[in-house]
Amino acid sequence: MSDLRPTPAPDDPRSADEFFRDGGAPVDSLLWWQLDRHDALLAAQRALFGGEAAWVRLRVWVFLELMALPAARLARDELNRHFHQVREDALETVFKRLRDAELLHWDASTQTYAITPLAQAVVGMLQPLTADTTSPDDDLAALLSGVAGAHQLGLLQPQQLNLLQAQLARLREEFGDAMASGSEFELRRANARFERAMTLVDRASDAVKAIIEQAQASGHARLERLARDLASAQASLLVMASQFNRALQQADRQRVTLGSTGVTTTDLRQWLQRQAGAGDLHALLGEALSTGVHPVIVAAQELVDGAEAEFERDRPKPADIAGLPAAQAAPDGRLEVLSLPPELGALQALLNGWTAEGRGAQPVAPAVLGGSYASAAYRAQLLPLLGDPQARHLKGATGDMARQPWRVRWSAEQGETDDPFVAWMSRGDLLNETE
Repeated sequence: MSDLRPTPAPDDPRSADEFFRDGGAPVDSLLWWQLDRHDALLAAQRALFGGEAAWVRLRVWVFLELMALPAARLARDELNRHFHQVREDALETVFKRLRDAELLHWDASTQTYAITPLAQAVVGMLQPLTADTTSPDDDLAALLSGVAGAHQLGLLQPQQLNLLQAQLARLREEFGDAMASGSEFELRRANARFERAMTLVDRASDAVKAIIEQAQASGHARLERLARDLASAQASLLVMASQFNRALQQADRQRVTLGSTGVTTTDLRQWLQRQAGAGDLHALLGEALSTGVHPVIVAAQELVDGAEAEFERDRPKPADIAGLPAAQAAPDGRLEVLSLPPELGALQALLNGWTAEGRGAQPVAPAVLGGSYASAAYRAQLLPLLGDPQARHLKGATGDMARQPWRVRWSAEQGETDDPFVAWMSRGDLLNETE
């Protein structure tokens, strides 16, 4: 007899820090910090949804049934009667998983089960699974209802506004793609969802205004900014309504009625799509192509005369024979070769002189200043090229600059200079690696 209990997958012993380039979690991410705080909630979801699909469905069903029971404490006999359809060993396996995940608490003194606060938090996340129907607009409706409800209870968080704003941006992009396609069927497919989204957004406008007013009154600057961004996203979606209607009207104008039958090209395409074996549309022709087409030519001589006249009219005229042009002397010219700015050569000569003299660290100002402000700015931009590993293999002045033994090290300090064109600049040193 095989064991019905699923073998839980062992937790990955690696730390999450190993997945990041710097070897540490993104400390500047508020969302990562919030997920770290809710590690118990993530573990509970992993316990519910880990493993084979059949076990996941059984665990979720048992968990939701338990949460719907109107009793604070549940005796095991009552649970056995409630889940009489489930085999005892499978039910015990599910209860053990829920106990290990701290979704159920077993009281040995009273021999009863109790629902934990963690389970109350998890069941709120599973509400979409209990909906009667699934609609493409459920995602937007759930986010809007969550924001409006949290605002009424005073529990609104900035992350909820971020998720809602991102969903509105995705909807706007989706509707924009439908309009750009120019397809009547794409527009009509998106029209139903667009109208539903417009209704939901219009109903949520009052809640967004109240959130902005409350954030202003409480001095919550971040919440106010996010609410204003959400209002802008709503406004841009409302502006798209007129554009969407124009696109639908344009598609209606492009529809063609076939004769006096009242049948349009849209009706014909829908009928073809409903046919069985739409991939073999040629089968609808039957034997219509088995009869050859025999053209009947009336007034053949007149047609021939007309064709000859057209051929004569469109026949290109032969080009006139012309001799070769007379010889001409080549104009005088010079080959222009681009040269590098003289500042680059002067900087190279300065660094080579310092290297020949065996100098150590030198201030960066003498290597940068001199001439005009543009010349100083150009030389300052050349300094990061010193020691550049990607430019060392290049030939010419650029490669020579990268192969110099000098390296620039800028300082956070700044100060005045004696140069007539640069009054203030950052301090720094040029270091000789051969020292």
